[in-house]
Amino acid sequence: MQASGQIGILMNVEDVEDVMKNPAFPDSLKARIRLIQEIKQFGVDSLGLEPSKNYTTFYNQHGKPLIWLITASPRYKIEPYKWRFPVVGTFPYKGFFDSTRAVTEEQQLIQKGLDTDIGEVSAWSTLGYLKDPILSSMLKRKDGSLANLILHELTHGTLFVKSDLELNENLASFIGDQGAIRFLKYKFGENSQELKLYEYSKEYNDAYSGHMLRGIAKLDSLYKTFKDLSPDPKKDTLKKRIIMNILSDADTLLSSKRTFKNKNSLPDSKLPNNAYFISYQTYKSKQDIFRKEFKSKFGGDLKKYLAYLKVKYPSM
Repeated sequence: MQASGQIGILMNVEDVEDVMKNPAFPDSLKARIRLIQEIKQFGVDSLGLEPSKNYTTFYNQHGKPLIWLITASPRYKIEPYKWRFPVVGTFPYKGFFDSTRAVTEEQQLIQKGLDTDIGEVSAWSTLGYLKDPILSSMLKRKDGSLANLILHELTHGTLFVKSDLELNENLASFIGDQGAIRFLKYKFGENSQELKLYEYSKEYNDAYSGHMLRGIAKLDSLYKTFKDLSPDPKKDTLKKRIIMNILSDADTLLSSKRTFKNKNSLPDSKLPNNAYFISYQTYKSKQDIFRKEFKSKFGGDLKKYLAYLKVKYPSM
């Protein structure tokens, strides 16, 4: 992330205590802030996440996007382009607090012949070095999604392995997901509408992510048939055909319950490329590994599992 962008935001935050005392701040949003504090405390007490001063400040985005993330990949290979940063090592993405700078960086990558993807994100972690603020956009999330996000980001501040972001993001995704389920049960009950809504959403998100990971395998198989990696219209046609099939097939996932909104009707110029698939690799490719170990060795005890992981993967 841009250091100057982070500093600019952190210099314009308000203490949560002041926000909660402000009579002009809506009570409904104050309730969401209290929920974030409860999620955070649950993460510390019940999951073993490290205590921190994160989410004790508030930043009002005034309805505007805040962070843009770029990923990139070779034209005929699903492999993340990596950026190197001091202290934290390599990352398969780069974040910007300025959309103009993000687009400029993306154009430079395209000129190098790389596939790119750029999109908005709703949070970031300073890994415990600074106090991460509550962003106003977070308050619009449903309970389960909010719990997942907060616990995901707090996991980064608890365990972060240098130069292994695929491990870090997969782990944070796993803890965020499993932690959210446990928080919703604790807060609302096992038969609550809040838990049912989250599990309903999770079923489809997991199915779509799994489908994208299988799509990566199909693209990898195609690329291995290419004798070289030089740009070629025939290669591009084969590549686009597989990507279109991947997106089209997503419509049939659990189709008896819900139809996915995907990109299969887009023109060629707007079709996702290799970079689109990188995020699924970064955030979801190790979920089955964590899930099997979690269940077989720890009987579903998330606090014990996280304690084990903190020993297994020494953090920065």
